Amino acid sequence: MAGPGSASSTRCPRCRAPVHREWVGRIAALHVIADLTPLTPAEQAAVREPNRLIWCLRQPSKYTPPRLAWTGSLHPQTCPHPHVTEHRCTTEPTTLF
Repeated sequence: MAGPGSASSTRCPRCRAPVHREWVGRIAALHVIADLTPLTPAEQAAVREPNRLIWCLRQPSKYTPPRLAWTGSLHPQTCPHPHVTEHRCTTEPTTLF
């Protein structure tokens, strides 16, 4: 199992959308699966819910993998990084029977 801070960009096995998977945090880490589509500030306000956070997708250099950071009250308003949200599949679930 991957530890906190490990990340990968793949596709959702259900809807095939590009997603970013990462354990965010060190003590009480959250397993986040985020869409890779950047959101405008208006789109962020529209999709924000109590259990759906907005994340900053930071990549300090082209040689390091992107990392998620929570966009809480201390996050700068003029952040140059793309902001994304938790992935939710757009397709209906299928059954095997």
